[in-house]
Amino acid sequence: MKQAISNLFISERNHSDDEFLINKTTRFGKPDRLRKSKSVIRLISLLFVLLFVSSFSYGQLNINHYIRVGQTRIQIGNYVGAIENFNIVIKFKPQLPESYYYRAVAKHQLEDFRGAIRDYDKAIDIKPYYPDAFMHRGLAYLELKEYDKALEDYDKALELDPNNEAIYNNRGIAKLSLKDVDGAIADYDKALKINPNFINAFVNRSNANILKGDIREGIRDLNRAIIIRPHYANAYLLRGLARFGLEDYAAALRDFDQTIKLDPQNAYAYNNRGIVKQKLEDYQGAIMDYDLALEINPTLPNAYFNRGIAKEILEIAGYEHDYEVAAKLDPSLNIRQRMIEEDALAQNQQQTQQQQQGTQTGQQQAGSVQQQNSSTNKQQAQNTQQKTPAQTPNRPNTQQKQEETKEQRDRRRFRLSLADTRNLPTDEDVEVEDGRIQNRNIIIELQDLFVISSYSQHSINYERMQYYNMALEELNRFNNYTPTLTITNIEMTRFVDYFRNNILYFNEKIKINEAPENYLSRGIFKFMVNEYNEAMEDFDKAISLDEKNTLAHFSRANCRTKMVELLESLPDFSEDLTVPVGSNVNREQDKGLEFVTEYESILDDYQVCVFLRPNFPFAYYNKAYILCKLDRYEEAIRNLDKAIELQPDFAEAYYNRGLTKIYLDDVDGGAMDLSKAGEFGIQEAYNVIKRYCN
Repeated sequence: MKQAISNLFISERNHSDDEFLINKTTRFGKPDRLRKSKSVIRLISLLFVLLFVSSFSYGQLNINHYIRVGQTRIQIGNYVGAIENFNIVIKFKPQLPESYYYRAVAKHQLEDFRGAIRDYDKAIDIKPYYPDAFMHRGLAYLELKEYDKALEDYDKALELDPNNEAIYNNRGIAKLSLKDVDGAIADYDKALKINPNFINAFVNRSNANILKGDIREGIRDLNRAIIIRPHYANAYLLRGLARFGLEDYAAALRDFDQTIKLDPQNAYAYNNRGIVKQKLEDYQGAIMDYDLALEINPTLPNAYFNRGIAKEILEIAGYEHDYEVAAKLDPSLNIRQRMIEEDALAQNQQQTQQQQQGTQTGQQQAGSVQQQNSSTNKQQAQNTQQKTPAQTPNRPNTQQKQEETKEQRDRRRFRLSLADTRNLPTDEDVEVEDGRIQNRNIIIELQDLFVISSYSQHSINYERMQYYNMALEELNRFNNYTPTLTITNIEMTRFVDYFRNNILYFNEKIKINEAPENYLSRGIFKFMVNEYNEAMEDFDKAISLDEKNTLAHFSRANCRTKMVELLESLPDFSEDLTVPVGSNVNREQDKGLEFVTEYESILDDYQVCVFLRPNFPFAYYNKAYILCKLDRYEEAIRNLDKAIELQPDFAEAYYNRGLTKIYLDDVDGGAMDLSKAGEFGIQEAYNVIKRYCN
């Protein structure tokens, strides 16, 4: 990672200038007392200037501190923390291209490629001669399979930095993706000319040569990489793959053994070693290796598929399940679909040959028939070999069992699914995995409603920004900030006792003053302790006293929403009830209509909020949440648009709008919204981007 931008220095005034001013005053022959008093004034002024300069310098150093801390967080894998740091730098110094560049690098590591590209764009706009930004933006385009744009960026980066071997290497990857194998090899050659010990270029050139069909040249490149770095596990793994392609199984087995020795957690090595053992008809050993591969990586489809083949050969139960799991993880490994497609292809070929046969006459026709019969017999034999034992009749005798074993061997020879790892990241690309939160398993759902709550000094969520709104500030002023109310979508169950004490407090206030604000405040705290019916009574009372009380309508809508969601979550015991004979009651339908009616009432309250306070973003946000429940997605997006317009850093609104866009098949738009949500602190956004946008 590049060093942070240079510190900004502020020059201080030379003391000789001030001495000249004092001497100048003395020349005019002023009285001593006047001269002394003015000297004191100037000294005080000088001290004030120096203090101001010192404070300003401290501010500059503080910005550099945030940049350095952000870079360090990237290096240790804390990418979310790095984004937080660069957000601060961008807020106070938006003209610094490095802050956008490093924030893009952090997003890139979180696989938020579209968000990274947006930041690379900004860095390049500020600093057009920025080769690293062009190179990394090219990598992001490469991940999104926009190869032409990636090539343009690499070309521009090489114009600015023609001796950068990494750019040639990456451009080679883009060319290889566009099937320009010779162009890719030429770029790898240039990278190695600049740096003869560049491991990545050797590995990538090996891959290109193998794709070109020159496997032995590919192995020679891997040999060179291993000489430079003898403990590079991936080089052995890739060489094992190449030797497997040459059917040099003994050498491939040694390479996979060495990979496992250097990297015991490499699932691909176990899978591929299992394939070699299976080729050598060591089925039990192969199954053990597949088991180890799946223990490390339970989502490796190749291992399930290959283990299914080995189990089927040994007639061990469970092979069908392995095939099913493999097909779910990778549809291309759906063995039954393969059989259907191959049988259909064979039938089409046979029909075509029969049609051609019908146009011939005489001896040519007879010869063609004989040739057709031979071809058909071969085709049938090939089809028989391609059938799985699960699709063949039961084995009545030993002879049939032996024939089917041969069929299985033929299928094994051509159908073992090799885990090709030529696109695995090299050691230079590997970062600390702890910070890659996009790999965590989460439940993907809309961010929750915003409600009015309260917090003490111990309950503030310092990790996330607290939203501010004037409507809430007016209520806080009325209550003299006792207690302080806030708006949040985070439940605070730890403070139930605190909330109950506040109910007692407002009971006493209402005895003195039945103001709508007091009923509203008491209703808020009843809502926080889940006393929904009592809270609704207070909200109704507040609205009856002041129909234009925005927060009372807002809180009543929130309370009613929670009540409906609670009813929806309850088990339905209607099946246990006795329904009179001849009754046309459809309980599920009635129940659904009842909930829809309730949601419409909720929308009415939110609409009143919007009418009374058009600049209240949380009403638009909550309204969109309800509209999504009613499947009115386009309308929900329009409300989220308005919420974001009013609150540009509204992370939850970006998140919900992103999910809604993805649901409506606007993947690019959804990804950009989720990127913004992640930038503003919702970490779950990166998981959604990885799973549904990349």
